[in-house]
Amino acid sequence: MDLYSVDKLMAQTRKLAAEYRQATGQPLPVTAEIANYDVSRLLDLELIQPPPGGYDALGRSGPWRGKKIQIKGRAIFDEKKSGQRIGQVKQEQEWDSIMLLLMDENYEPVEIYEADRDAILAALEDKAGQSEKRSKRGAMSVNKFRNISQLIWTREEGIIEDEVWDNFRDA
Repeated sequence: MDLYSVDKLMAQTRKLAAEYRQATGQPLPVTAEIANYDVSRLLDLELIQPPPGGYDALGRSGPWRGKKIQIKGRAIFDEKKSGQRIGQVKQEQEWDSIMLLLMDENYEPVEIYEADRDAILAALEDKAGQSEKRSKRGAMSVNKFRNISQLIWTREEGIIEDEVWDNFRDA
């Protein structure tokens, strides 16, 4: 029997990461693990251990059943700061969609966005506004991802189903 449940360990990890950032001004590199845990828990995905290289989870039910999903996570400490990026997109590997979990300064989930493979690859091919080098390595800004994706979960509403959602933010 484990001394600690994964839920308890994740709660402690969130607290430690937030306190470390407050004390040092630097984030701990734990967002990927927290994102994998939260997205799989909130959307009923099965994390694949070890990941095969192109995706992190498989959908078990609902609209994600059977889908191979890459999971990305980003803690947003300052909404006004632009240029925040998501992790590298593994373009050449097998996956169906990417989910991006946005977290608050306490590493708690706020929103989950999903974009399908075609939308991601098209956005990476569109080099307007980004360097060719960044595009080749699969780099994308959080704002770009929000613009090409669909909001599928919020802290306030949970899973958002069959709703028309406008992803254009007021300027």
